[in-house]
Amino acid sequence: MTTVTQSIPPAFTGLKTSADLARAAKAATPQEATTPAVATTTKTAIPASESTTTTTDSTSTSTSETTAATPTLSSDFNTFLQMLTVQMKNQDPLNPIDSSDYAVQLATFSSVEQQVVTNDLLEGLGAQMGAMGMAQLAGWVGMDARSSSAGYFDGSPISLSPSPERLADQTTLVVRDASNTIVQRIDVPVSADTIEWAGVGEDGLPFAAGVYRFELESYANDELLGASTVDTYTRITEARNDNGTTMLLLEGGTQIAAAQITALRQAD
Repeated sequence: MTTVTQSIPPAFTGLKTSADLARAAKAATPQEATTPAVATTTKTAIPASESTTTTTDSTSTSTSETTAATPTLSSDFNTFLQMLTVQMKNQDPLNPIDSSDYAVQLATFSSVEQQVVTNDLLEGLGAQMGAMGMAQLAGWVGMDARSSSAGYFDGSPISLSPSPERLADQTTLVVRDASNTIVQRIDVPVSADTIEWAGVGEDGLPFAAGVYRFELESYANDELLGASTVDTYTRITEARNDNGTTMLLLEGGTQIAAAQITALRQAD
């Protein structure tokens, strides 16, 4: 790292004999006078990871992420410097590479290096936020959550929250089992009030325990206006962190994101 920050013109790097130095000096162009600027740019680019590490001191998790990423970035930077040195050694003495080209290469690598570190820090921050969200949602466990997911029937009625079309004068509840087969169609009041599905067939026997989905068909003058998914209330059994996203596990095994919950109520 130290040899890169010295104010040595790129055309002179790697030259070992006096004859080589003489030829390089003869071939040097006026642009080499700006070479010290390259050294300054290089010196700024090298400690990019150091400045990022200072930013991450606020959280131990983010700091560990940066520490883990540093060896890889350092290795990549060393490889880049080796390639740059080879390029300087093998340049045409009669037509040396412009010093501004080196500055562009160094600036480009520095930008990529900082972006990689930033991405690692964002991943760490996302994981922290996910953990915080899960802790806050721990109180939801045991409550009934309303969502558009399937409801679980275990012999007890399932609370449904229908949303009929505004012009509907008749609505029909369509019930589907886990295989998406329609097992029941029932006429229900044209209302957005919560209704209870008893889970009992026309023969008076209860349906098998399992997961059921519900749709509401809205009609006007016996003409279908549309069908919409009916929200269900299902017990929350677990909150978990899945790749930085807080997920809720419902009775019956259905897993949904916390953002999909539209209402909560105390369990009966």
